[in-house]
Amino acid sequence: MLTRSARTTVAVLLACLALLLAGCGGGSKKSAEPSGATASSAAATPGWAKGRATVRASQLPPEAQQTLKLIDQGGPFPYAKDGTVFGNFEKALPQQKRGYYHEYTVTTPKSRDRGARRLVTGQSGEVYYTGDHYKTFKAVLR
Repeated sequence: MLTRSARTTVAVLLACLALLLAGCGGGSKKSAEPSGATASSAAATPGWAKGRATVRASQLPPEAQQTLKLIDQGGPFPYAKDGTVFGNFEKALPQQKRGYYHEYTVTTPKSRDRGARRLVTGQSGEVYYTGDHYKTFKAVLR
């Protein structure tokens, strides 16, 4: 039978071994993906974004970053249509029940109207960016 101090020593050694093995899980391997707005590691990409082009929030246009801040704060929003239901009629985003998605205008400099850029949010915390008025979307990684 092991003494109390021997059991403690074995427990500490096993914990250190577990940490060492967990840290050796390939974290030092370089990604084969090019760096840029669409590159992200598989582990850092949430399930809802898998298989979709991605962009980090910090790499969005400055106006989109500002809109994202307003969304996080709950407004106020500069356009009356901000926060309204996004119908997903183009079916470019995963199918969900009506009311699941909401859209927000991303101001376009020198545009006389709302422009083509939008952020679309989902009820489960998803955020998508489109710069071409719903033709394509990128999942925004935060």
